[in-house]
Amino acid sequence: MSKLSNIIEDFIKKLLEDTNNGVIEIQRNELAQYFDCAPSQINYVLTTRFSSDKGYYIESRRGGGGYIKIVKVNINRDKYIQNLILNIIGDSITKSKAYGIIESFLEEDIITEREHNIMKVVLGDRTLDNVNCDKNVVRADILKNILLVLLE
Repeated sequence: MSKLSNIIEDFIKKLLEDTNNGVIEIQRNELAQYFDCAPSQINYVLTTRFSSDKGYYIESRRGGGGYIKIVKVNINRDKYIQNLILNIIGDSITKSKAYGIIESFLEEDIITEREHNIMKVVLGDRTLDNVNCDKNVVRADILKNILLVLLE
């Protein structure tokens, strides 16, 4: 199982290297057929090998054949963002810490007032009310993905 995961990971990384913009769109089912595996194997590789901590942003769409968009963001080019993603946010972040980061982005003109308000709503407790696991873990994942989109 892990050998196949390594092969799939290497294949996706090669696709990303071959593009000049670090963005690929692939269909999960086609990739699963190519590797003769279940689509859940593709999901496993994407979840474990292409996380926001590693500088990847994943967008997934269902229906119409569905596709996965993978974006490689160079978090190493900006030491502040790298530190923010890996150390300050980490695996979990409280609402107040997340809001503090968002406030600093607004003050530095990295985001607009509208983006600031949207981010606060998305990361707020009210939005995460129906989450069945730790809200702070989900909040951290959302915030890291937002940062990667901002860097894109």
